[in-house]
Amino acid sequence: MMRRRAWDNRKAIDAFIAKKAEIDTMLTRIAKLSEDHFGADPDKVNWGDVGTLEDHARNLRRITDAAFKEGEHAE
Repeated sequence: MMRRRAWDNRKAIDAFIAKKAEIDTMLTRIAKLSEDHFGADPDKVNWGDVGTLEDHARNLRRITDAAFKEGEHAE
């Protein structure tokens, strides 16, 4: 019985590590895109670009609020 529990935990650990790697890859890509002004020409930024960043910020805020127990996730 003890052996099965360790095996089940190993699968969870492997899945956790894989998901973390996926998130790390996404964060790296977002950081690089941010360094490039999210693909916008800084001299030609328009309200569409602002709206796109507002949408990105809203989605990231949902994640950070949940991760740090802030906003609607605050206790």
